[in-house]
Amino acid sequence: MAGQQVASSIERRSGVSLWRQIADQILHSIAAGDFAENAALPPEVALAERYGVNRHTVRSAISALVQEGVLRAEQGRGTFVLSRKRLSYPIGARTRFSTGLQGQTSERHIVLLTSAVEPASQRVADGLGLVRGTEVIRLETRGEADGRPVSRAASWYEAKRFAGIDAVMAETGSITASLRRFGVDDYLRQSTVLSARHADAADLADLNLQPGAIVLVAVAVNVTTDGRPVQFSETRFPAERVELKLSAL
Repeated sequence: MAGQQVASSIERRSGVSLWRQIADQILHSIAAGDFAENAALPPEVALAERYGVNRHTVRSAISALVQEGVLRAEQGRGTFVLSRKRLSYPIGARTRFSTGLQGQTSERHIVLLTSAVEPASQRVADGLGLVRGTEVIRLETRGEADGRPVSRAASWYEAKRFAGIDAVMAETGSITASLRRFGVDDYLRQSTVLSARHADAADLADLNLQPGAIVLVAVAVNVTTDGRPVQFSETRFPAERVELKLSAL
């Protein structure tokens, strides 16, 4: 009966590949505590019967989760759960990458992937309180915890006010430390809008995900303590690795 219930949850006409649906089912089972860390996954033939698909489809799902760092395959022994519990990332009045994950990981840092000076789009201009077309600096960054990518972000800053923040970010590996160089000793989260979507090509590459993976998206505005906008950002978190915990802003 349990196997029939699981099989019925696989939607063959949903537009989402069967292997991705099975991978998501396995992720859900791990998150729910059905499998302990280092526990063996059932054999492929048992999983194929459980989900009502062929072994090749199950193998594709397992391969994707191995590549994403959730499972570990050992020749002749089977497949084992490698993943820890999802990280809990707090979003509140003072949202910070490093301190937010403190106590959950032993090592955290932000890597600057690329930067550019560009005219502000209407969305960015509204977030920063600027006129559309004003020059802004865009930083593309990846947050890593214990060697695993856990976030990918684009953030924008007024170019005139924060000229050189890209170089400072590359040096410090910290948004907070970088803003401090420009006289912003403290800043607050003014707003956060949350959504979810399938990962795009850049997310797949930079977060080491497989097609069909879901990312949680946080669009945010940070301001100084007197209310002046300093940062507009869009951050993507892999849903199987991170959960977002909201507190009062």
